[in-house]
Order: sequence, then structure tokens, then C-alpha cells
Amino acid sequence: MQKIEIRFANSTDAEYIALLGRVTFQETFGHYFRDKNDLLEYYNRTFSVEKIRTSLEKSDSVYWLSLVDDLPVGYAKLKLNSPTDFSTSANICQLQKIYVLKDFLSMKIGLELQNNLLATASEKGFQKIWLSVLGSNERAINFYGRSGFEKIGDHDFQIGKEHFKFIAMLKSLK
Repeated sequence: MQKIEIRFANSTDAEYIALLGRVTFQETFGHYFRDKNDLLEYYNRTFSVEKIRTSLEKSDSVYWLSLVDDLPVGYAKLKLNSPTDFSTSANICQLQKIYVLKDFLSMKIGLELQNNLLATASEKGFQKIWLSVLGSNERAINFYGRSGFEKIGDHDFQIGKEHFKFIAMLKSLK
């Protein structure tokens, strides 16, 4: 039986999260990039150890790390006090990331990460939580939909030469 652990992450976990961010992003989105240099530049900008360490130390960021038999396999990030143009709520936070290595998806680690994240958002008194998901990522859209998130809008996002259509989703916490 494999031992699954989910715990709050701290700055000493920056290397794990930076590597998990790169690998899980590649597994999920890598095939969309025609120019691998665009992907590498994105990794360096978004998943550098220093950037992750700085984010882990911010008071408005809460991270979790998931381990299976002490091996880091996934992480989640909650951004506190994160307004969006898609909602007028002032008491809102953002489910910014839930990433799990593909080989561990069947273990429901993403759901456990999400449950921890939603519980923390509620405990901190937030009334709503929003997220942004790639419009063609049906697996993720259905995952969030089963948890009570509803579509509230669409927006574009660009990485290098690639343009992506995203869906914004919202859930009431109270």
C-alpha cells in the first residue's frame, strides 16, 4: 500500500515545486507548442526555483505538496485576495494551480489537493473562489464542475507564439 501525504509547502520545497511545475506543464500542455523555445522561456519565467521560492514566502500564497512514499508527485496553490474581472465579489481568492504527475492521477491526489485548498479558503473566510482553465481541457473542466465550479467567462492567454482560450470558473464557499 502506498503512503500518500499532503502537507503545506514552504520555501524549502521550492525545488520540488519548480520541477513538478515544469514536468506537469509539459505533460498537460507541451504538445500545444510548435516552438519548444517558447516553452523553455515560459518554464524559466514561471517555474524557476527563485520565483517559486519567492512565491512560497508571500503572505497571499498558500501551497500544498503531495507525496507518495515520500516522492513529490503534485502540488496546489491558493492565491488569497485575488479579484477577477469576472466577479464583483471583494472577498474572493483564486485556485491558481493544481498539478499532479500523470502517473499519479488515478490516485485522486488532485481531488485531495483541491479539498485541502477549498477547506483553507473557507477557514480564512473567503466567500468565493475562482480559477482559470484551458477551454479544451475537458478533463479539468469536468473535474472542477463536479466540485461546484461554474463557468463565468472566457479569456485569452498567450505564451510565446501560442494563443490559448481559457474559461474562468467560480464557486461559492458559503
